[in-house]
Amino acid sequence: MKTLLRIDCSARKLGSHSRELTDYFEARWKQSNPGGRVVHRDLTREQLPHIQNNTIEGFHVSPDKADVHQKNAVALSDRLIAELKKADEVVVSSPLYNLNVPSNLKAYMDQVVRAGHTFGMDAQGYHGLLQNKKVFLITSKGGVYKNTPLEKLDFQEPYLKAIFAHMGITDVETFSLEGTSYQNLVAKNKMNIQNAIDSTLKTTTNG
Repeated sequence: MKTLLRIDCSARKLGSHSRELTDYFEARWKQSNPGGRVVHRDLTREQLPHIQNNTIEGFHVSPDKADVHQKNAVALSDRLIAELKKADEVVVSSPLYNLNVPSNLKAYMDQVVRAGHTFGMDAQGYHGLLQNKKVFLITSKGGVYKNTPLEKLDFQEPYLKAIFAHMGITDVETFSLEGTSYQNLVAKNKMNIQNAIDSTLKTTTNG
């Protein structure tokens, strides 16, 4: 049974374009994967703490030598990593906040990007440990960035692609909704994204 991990981070519950498109994606994914399981992690419901010193210290202690305080400090990271590892596919919905991802999504990444668990290091450098997974990124932006002078200021998608690649996940597909602040653009752009989702999931299923 295939498992999809859905991660939402928009502060808005109602009126969120990224959540709306991810609802659409989830519905189509379920149609394409009968019997599939969706695990939903909403980063606004369970507020993840920003990384603390005791957590970092716990990351650098082997489990067989960790005391109870160090084990407690990394318990959340352990749980989130286990959840990520069990997923066959991941869909991340993210609005653009101040040129990057919301801070709660960054807090999530700080918990799961962990040496010895999701990436390793050797004489050749870093290498990801998560294999055979696919990530779908559903992003939304108030402005229009692609092929404009603003494109160089978009750190959201480059960051997400880089951080997943760091963990070994390079099969990443992006659905980027732009121009949500413009009524004359958003409806057409949203329909184009929905069509792209339909095409992708149909191709994935038949492939």
